[in-house]
Amino acid sequence: MVKTSVRLLASLVLLASFPAATAQEVPGRPEETIPAQVELMYERGLQYLAKSQNEKGSWNDPVGGEPGVVGLCVAAFLAHGEDANNGRYAKNIRLGIDYILSQQNDKNGYIGSSMYNHGFATKALAECYGVLDNPKIAPALKKAVDLIISAQKRNRFNAWRYTPDSHDADTTVTGCQMVTLFAARNAGIGVPDEVIKKGLAYLATCRGKDGDYGYTSSSGGKPTLTAIGSLCYSLAKEKESKGYQASLAYLKKNMDYRDRYYPYYYEYYMAQALFHADEAAWREWNTRNIRYMSTIQSQDGSFPGNQGPSFNTAGALLSFALNYRYLPIYEK
Repeated sequence: MVKTSVRLLASLVLLASFPAATAQEVPGRPEETIPAQVELMYERGLQYLAKSQNEKGSWNDPVGGEPGVVGLCVAAFLAHGEDANNGRYAKNIRLGIDYILSQQNDKNGYIGSSMYNHGFATKALAECYGVLDNPKIAPALKKAVDLIISAQKRNRFNAWRYTPDSHDADTTVTGCQMVTLFAARNAGIGVPDEVIKKGLAYLATCRGKDGDYGYTSSSGGKPTLTAIGSLCYSLAKEKESKGYQASLAYLKKNMDYRDRYYPYYYEYYMAQALFHADEAAWREWNTRNIRYMSTIQSQDGSFPGNQGPSFNTAGALLSFALNYRYLPIYEK
């Protein structure tokens, strides 16, 4: 595809202008045809996000001012291979990153008012590091990663929950921080192996005999939580254990699941979990997901749901961003 090739070339040329120590590698994607339906939905979704973004760089819906949601919206642009400096959506990406930076506490590096926000916002900074020409990103990212690490040290479970000072933990917040730490590593930020090992050890305590993950323990497992736990083990290159294989089998049994309470959060993680675990399973699920998403996208390009159109749309787009595979976190 000509458009895809041009977009990728632009990204590679841009990366060549940054020092090797700071630039993260943006991988190419296999020479596969992007499904036309995916490209149509993605374009419409990005157009919606671009048009509805405000001058501050956030969105005006109920959750659109949360820096974590802004981070997911920025990721949606980057995952399509958009040039962050000179492309058609460069202004939207830059505004989003500027907004995230404006929400960071200068003293401790905390972004927003919850570790959910901090995690997804930090991940966006990591994905822009070495790609977006903004000297403020590097120190902000380092501070943000340091806060994640220090929060784990203060937590009695060696994991994470709602605030940096939380002493309890759950799989969703922990998974968010873990994926963010892997993205930071991809960007060249140092993350001690011990931090990853402790995070994985906590997640293992929430995995049931059938491979399903619960919220704060091994009981009450759900596909959404299992996708989160499985993805973390994949990114850590820990795929050989019986527990991991049991989780994969559980996810395969629940290919038609849809989360009633957190739609798009499930799809966001399920796409990545299956892709890293079993590409054939991902292809089957991806086909179903494309079909489903095509039936619910609104005329203006947004997606419906109970979390606000900015989050809904970003989450939906990211659920089929693996058809493009531009972000380093999507590489196996």
